[in-house]
Amino acid sequence: MRKIKFYTLYSVLCVLIFSSCHRQTQVVSVTTEAIPVDASADAIQDSSYIAYLAPTKAALEADMNVQIGYAPERMWVDGPECPMLNWATEALWEAAKKVYPGQVDIAIANMGGMRCAWDAGPVTKRSVFELMPFDNELVVLTLKGEDILALCESFVRYGGQGVAGMRVTAVDGKLAEVTIAGKAVDPQASYTVATSDYLSGGADHMDALTHYSECWKSDLLIRDLYLEAVQQQDTIQAVVDGRMTIL
Repeated sequence: MRKIKFYTLYSVLCVLIFSSCHRQTQVVSVTTEAIPVDASADAIQDSSYIAYLAPTKAALEADMNVQIGYAPERMWVDGPECPMLNWATEALWEAAKKVYPGQVDIAIANMGGMRCAWDAGPVTKRSVFELMPFDNELVVLTLKGEDILALCESFVRYGGQGVAGMRVTAVDGKLAEVTIAGKAVDPQASYTVATSDYLSGGADHMDALTHYSECWKSDLLIRDLYLEAVQQQDTIQAVVDGRMTIL
Protein backbone atom coordinates (compact mmCIF):
# COMPACT_ATOMS: atom_id res chain seq x y z
CA MET A 1 0.00 0.00 0.00
CA ARG A 2 2.86 2.36 0.80
CA LYS A 3 4.45 1.55 -2.56
CA ILE A 4 1.25 2.47 -4.36
CA LYS A 5 1.02 5.79 -2.50
CA PHE A 6 4.67 6.50 -3.22
CA TYR A 7 4.29 5.90 -6.95
CA THR A 8 1.11 7.97 -7.00
CA LEU A 9 2.87 10.86 -5.28
CA TYR A 10 5.83 10.51 -7.66
CA SER A 11 3.54 10.62 -10.70
CA VAL A 12 1.77 13.73 -9.43
CA LEU A 13 5.10 15.48 -8.86
CA CYS A 14 6.27 14.59 -12.39
CA VAL A 15 3.09 16.00 -13.91
CA LEU A 16 3.49 19.22 -11.95
CA ILE A 17 7.16 19.59 -12.87
CA PHE A 18 6.68 18.98 -16.62
CA SER A 19 3.57 21.12 -16.82
CA SER A 20 5.49 23.99 -15.21
CA CYS A 21 8.18 23.61 -17.89
CA HIS A 22 5.61 24.33 -20.59
CA ARG A 23 4.34 27.60 -19.22
CA GLN A 24 4.05 30.31 -21.86
CA THR A 25 6.33 33.30 -21.43
CA GLN A 26 5.78 36.85 -22.59
CA VAL A 27 8.21 39.70 -23.20
CA VAL A 28 7.27 42.51 -20.86
CA SER A 29 10.09 44.93 -21.60
CA VAL A 30 13.04 45.43 -23.97
CA THR A 31 16.16 47.43 -23.27
CA THR A 32 18.51 48.41 -26.08
CA GLU A 33 21.91 50.06 -26.11
CA ALA A 34 23.65 51.71 -29.08
CA ILE A 35 27.27 50.62 -29.35
CA PRO A 36 29.21 52.92 -31.73
CA VAL A 37 31.59 51.16 -34.11
CA ASP A 38 34.24 53.82 -34.57
CA ALA A 39 37.70 54.73 -33.30
CA SER A 40 36.52 54.24 -29.74
CA ALA A 41 36.42 50.50 -30.45
CA ASP A 42 40.16 50.40 -31.16
CA ALA A 43 40.85 49.71 -27.49
CA ILE A 44 39.18 46.29 -27.74
CA GLN A 45 40.95 45.12 -30.91
CA ASP A 46 42.90 41.87 -30.82
CA SER A 47 46.53 42.98 -31.21
CA SER A 48 47.78 39.42 -31.70
CA TYR A 49 45.33 38.84 -34.54
CA ILE A 50 46.31 42.15 -36.15
CA ALA A 51 49.97 41.14 -35.94
CA TYR A 52 49.11 37.78 -37.53
CA LEU A 53 47.38 39.50 -40.48
CA ALA A 54 50.03 42.22 -40.93
CA PRO A 55 52.18 40.33 -43.51
CA THR A 56 49.11 39.48 -45.61
CA LYS A 57 47.90 43.07 -45.45
CA ALA A 58 51.30 44.41 -46.46
CA ALA A 59 51.52 42.02 -49.42
CA LEU A 60 47.99 42.96 -50.55
CA GLU A 61 48.73 46.68 -50.25
CA ALA A 62 51.89 46.27 -52.30
CA ASP A 63 50.02 44.33 -55.00
CA MET A 64 47.20 46.87 -55.18
CA ASN A 65 49.70 49.71 -55.67
CA VAL A 66 51.38 48.08 -58.69
CA GLN A 67 51.15 50.35 -61.74
CA ILE A 68 49.47 48.61 -64.67
CA GLY A 69 48.88 51.58 -66.99
CA TYR A 70 49.10 55.31 -67.48
CA ALA A 71 46.48 58.01 -68.09
CA PRO A 72 47.92 61.06 -69.90
CA GLU A 73 44.80 63.07 -69.03
CA ARG A 74 42.27 62.98 -66.21
CA MET A 75 39.55 60.35 -66.73
CA TRP A 76 36.58 62.21 -65.30
CA VAL A 77 33.03 61.03 -64.76
CA ASP A 78 30.25 63.52 -65.47
CA GLY A 79 27.22 62.65 -67.57
CA PRO A 80 26.76 60.02 -70.26
CA GLU A 81 29.45 61.55 -72.45
CA CYS A 82 32.66 61.54 -70.46
CA PRO A 83 36.09 59.91 -70.85
CA MET A 84 35.72 57.34 -68.08
CA LEU A 85 32.28 56.07 -69.07
CA ASN A 86 33.19 55.95 -72.77
CA TRP A 87 36.43 54.09 -72.01
CA ALA A 88 34.73 51.59 -69.68
CA THR A 89 31.96 50.83 -72.18
CA GLU A 90 34.44 50.40 -75.03
CA ALA A 91 36.57 48.10 -72.85
CA LEU A 92 33.49 46.03 -72.02
CA TRP A 93 32.55 45.80 -75.70
CA GLU A 94 36.05 44.73 -76.80
CA ALA A 95 36.27 42.14 -74.02
CA ALA A 96 32.89 40.69 -74.99
CA LYS A 97 34.01 40.32 -78.61
CA LYS A 98 36.90 38.13 -77.48
CA VAL A 99 34.86 35.67 -75.44
CA TYR A 100 31.37 35.59 -76.99
CA PRO A 101 31.01 32.93 -79.71
CA GLY A 102 29.12 35.29 -82.03
CA GLN A 103 28.96 38.93 -83.05
CA VAL A 104 28.54 41.56 -80.34
CA ASP A 105 26.73 44.58 -81.75
CA ILE A 106 26.84 47.04 -78.86
CA ALA A 107 27.73 47.46 -75.19
CA ILE A 108 25.88 49.24 -72.40
CA ALA A 109 27.31 50.46 -69.08
CA ASN A 110 25.66 52.57 -66.40
CA MET A 111 26.90 55.91 -65.18
CA GLY A 112 26.28 54.91 -61.57
CA GLY A 113 28.64 51.97 -61.98
CA MET A 114 31.62 54.30 -62.40
CA ARG A 115 32.60 54.89 -58.76
CA CYS A 116 35.58 57.19 -59.22
CA ALA A 117 37.64 59.25 -61.64
CA TRP A 118 41.32 58.65 -62.43
CA ASP A 119 43.73 61.53 -62.20
CA ALA A 120 46.31 61.96 -64.93
CA GLY A 121 49.27 59.72 -64.13
CA PRO A 122 49.80 56.10 -63.08
CA VAL A 123 46.84 53.71 -63.09
CA THR A 124 47.18 50.96 -60.49
CA LYS A 125 45.23 47.84 -59.63
CA ARG A 126 43.73 49.87 -56.79
CA SER A 127 42.47 52.39 -59.37
CA VAL A 128 40.47 49.66 -61.12
CA PHE A 129 39.09 48.21 -57.87
CA GLU A 130 37.97 51.70 -56.83
CA LEU A 131 36.32 52.22 -60.22
CA MET A 132 34.50 48.86 -60.11
CA PRO A 133 34.18 47.59 -56.51
CA PHE A 134 31.27 45.29 -57.43
CA ASP A 135 31.45 41.65 -58.51
CA ASN A 136 29.31 42.28 -61.60
CA GLU A 137 29.73 39.79 -64.43
CA LEU A 138 29.71 40.21 -68.21
CA VAL A 139 26.63 38.90 -70.03
CA VAL A 140 25.57 39.17 -73.66
CA LEU A 141 21.85 39.62 -74.30
CA THR A 142 19.90 39.11 -77.52
CA LEU A 143 17.25 41.80 -77.97
CA LYS A 144 14.85 42.94 -80.66
CA GLY A 145 15.43 46.35 -82.20
CA GLU A 146 12.19 47.56 -80.68
CA ASP A 147 13.64 46.84 -77.23
CA ILE A 148 16.83 48.70 -78.13
CA LEU A 149 14.69 51.70 -79.06
CA ALA A 150 12.72 51.41 -75.80
CA LEU A 151 16.04 51.29 -73.93
CA CYS A 152 17.14 54.48 -75.69
CA GLU A 153 13.86 56.14 -74.75
CA SER A 154 14.74 55.51 -71.12
CA PHE A 155 18.20 56.99 -71.73
CA VAL A 156 16.54 60.19 -72.91
CA ARG A 157 14.18 60.24 -69.91
CA TYR A 158 16.86 59.69 -67.29
CA GLY A 159 19.85 61.56 -68.69
CA GLY A 160 21.72 58.88 -70.65
CA GLN A 161 24.09 55.99 -69.99
CA GLY A 162 27.30 54.62 -71.45
CA VAL A 163 27.14 53.07 -74.93
CA ALA A 164 29.62 51.59 -77.41
CA GLY A 165 28.90 50.55 -80.99
CA MET A 166 25.87 52.80 -81.26
CA ARG A 167 24.91 56.46 -81.39
CA VAL A 168 21.87 58.00 -79.73
CA THR A 169 20.52 61.48 -80.48
CA ALA A 170 17.61 63.20 -78.76
CA VAL A 171 16.23 66.69 -79.38
CA ASP A 172 13.86 68.55 -77.05
CA GLY A 173 13.51 65.47 -74.86
CA LYS A 174 12.46 63.20 -77.75
CA LEU A 175 14.44 60.37 -79.29
CA ALA A 176 15.50 61.50 -82.78
CA GLU A 177 17.93 58.86 -84.05
CA VAL A 178 19.52 55.58 -82.99
CA THR A 179 22.11 53.89 -85.16
CA ILE A 180 24.17 50.70 -84.79
CA ALA A 181 27.18 50.29 -87.08
CA GLY A 182 26.04 53.41 -88.89
CA LYS A 183 22.58 52.06 -89.71
CA ALA A 184 19.19 52.93 -88.22
CA VAL A 185 17.95 50.33 -85.75
CA ASP A 186 15.46 47.93 -87.30
CA PRO A 187 12.67 47.29 -84.74
CA GLN A 188 12.23 43.69 -85.95
CA ALA A 189 15.90 42.74 -86.22
CA SER A 190 17.86 41.03 -83.43
CA TYR A 191 20.90 42.62 -81.79
CA THR A 192 23.42 41.41 -79.22
CA VAL A 193 24.21 43.62 -76.24
CA ALA A 194 27.20 43.25 -73.92
CA THR A 195 26.40 44.49 -70.43
CA SER A 196 26.49 43.45 -66.77
CA ASP A 197 24.35 40.82 -65.06
CA TYR A 198 23.22 43.65 -62.76
CA LEU A 199 21.77 45.69 -65.62
CA SER A 200 20.28 42.62 -67.30
CA GLY A 201 17.80 42.58 -64.42
CA GLY A 202 16.47 46.02 -65.40
CA ALA A 203 18.43 48.14 -62.90
CA ASP A 204 18.88 51.91 -63.43
CA HIS A 205 15.59 52.19 -65.36
CA MET A 206 16.80 49.71 -68.02
CA ASP A 207 13.67 47.54 -67.95
CA ALA A 208 13.98 46.94 -71.69
CA LEU A 209 17.06 44.79 -71.08
CA THR A 210 14.88 42.21 -69.32
CA HIS A 211 13.10 41.47 -72.60
CA TYR A 212 16.02 39.46 -73.96
CA SER A 213 15.35 36.23 -75.84
CA GLU A 214 18.76 34.84 -74.88
CA CYS A 215 21.24 35.60 -72.09
CA TRP A 216 24.78 34.32 -72.52
CA LYS A 217 26.74 34.29 -69.26
CA SER A 218 30.51 34.66 -69.35
CA ASP A 219 31.19 34.00 -65.64
CA LEU A 220 33.84 36.73 -65.93
CA LEU A 221 34.04 39.69 -63.55
CA ILE A 222 33.87 43.02 -65.34
CA ARG A 223 36.51 44.34 -62.94
CA ASP A 224 38.93 41.67 -64.19
CA LEU A 225 38.17 42.64 -67.77
CA TYR A 226 38.97 46.27 -66.94
CA LEU A 227 42.25 45.20 -65.33
CA GLU A 228 43.16 43.29 -68.46
CA ALA A 229 42.17 46.21 -70.70
CA VAL A 230 44.40 48.66 -68.79
CA GLN A 231 47.35 46.27 -68.92
CA GLN A 232 46.94 45.67 -72.64
CA GLN A 233 46.46 49.33 -73.55
CA ASP A 234 49.23 50.58 -71.23
CA THR A 235 48.38 54.21 -72.14
CA ILE A 236 44.70 54.88 -71.53
CA GLN A 237 42.99 56.89 -74.25
CA ALA A 238 39.34 57.90 -74.19
CA VAL A 239 37.39 60.34 -76.30
CA VAL A 240 34.12 62.22 -76.07
CA ASP A 241 32.71 61.80 -79.59
CA GLY A 242 28.99 62.60 -79.40
CA ARG A 243 27.76 59.01 -79.23
CA MET A 244 25.13 60.03 -76.64
CA THR A 245 23.72 63.45 -77.53
CA ILE A 246 20.69 64.57 -75.55
CA LEU A 247 19.69 68.14 -76.39
